[in-house]
Amino acid sequence: MDLNTLKQFLAVARLEHLSRAAEELRVAQPSLSRTIARLEAELGTPLFDRAGRLRLNEAGKVFLRYVERSLGELEAGRRAVAQLTDEGFGTVSLASETFLTLTGPLAAYKRTHPSVDVQLHQMAAAEMARRLRSQDIDLCAASQPIPGEGLESVLLLDEPVWLATSLDHPLAGRTSVSIEECAEEPFVTTRKGHWQRQLLDRLFAGRGLRPKIICEGDEPGATAVLISAGLGIGLVPDMARRSTAQTPVAWIAVDNPDCRRLLTLHWGADAPLSRAARLMRATLTGWDFTS
Repeated sequence: MDLNTLKQFLAVARLEHLSRAAEELRVAQPSLSRTIARLEAELGTPLFDRAGRLRLNEAGKVFLRYVERSLGELEAGRRAVAQLTDEGFGTVSLASETFLTLTGPLAAYKRTHPSVDVQLHQMAAAEMARRLRSQDIDLCAASQPIPGEGLESVLLLDEPVWLATSLDHPLAGRTSVSIEECAEEPFVTTRKGHWQRQLLDRLFAGRGLRPKIICEGDEPGATAVLISAGLGIGLVPDMARRSTAQTPVAWIAVDNPDCRRLLTLHWGADAPLSRAARLMRATLTGWDFTS
């Protein structure tokens, strides 16, 4: 059982899909299958259920926790040594669902610390907790709750989320609208996992309804553009409304106090942050996101 085997197991466990894991790892799928089979033989038990879709079984879930912890400790050791040799200042890794909100502080950070290697990773919130535990990212900014213990956090932004419609939509002249009034409207939104979709589903579920979704994608920044074109309506954060390059849409308040976006910065409670990461945290927590 070597380090490469554990890293390959981690990828398969995270994706629960051999071909996608092989593509991510840039290895041949048959080779990856043999690696997992050898690992299971060494442990004396299967780690995955293979009836239908590949799934971690109970033994796999238990082993995964130890692998994440072990790889995390190794990464922490690497960073500790780097800091002792004055190399720890050079890199910081930040994950987020979207970086449109963070362009201001990221640009300011890079101007102040031009020699730092800033690594950005776009991912769903569900993956962030695992990546923080394994310590292969330093910080993450999420607009929805992140599961997992051992994390510290600070709120960066609390802003309203508006209902956006095309300028000629029947609702465009309204100052506010209820969820019930939107029940039959076609929605443009993001895929499951993104915070806009989570918020939309949660607001409708609270009224015993399901939104009528006609477009879902992975580009949150494209939502307002598609709405402006008249393809549907959708939820868009206040930051987009305040943008100097805002798309021409009508902005309508949603009559629900939970229709808000909470952007929170997270990091591992027990993970030693490099100087570069601490400076990034200070930049983000000190930034005025409402200006």
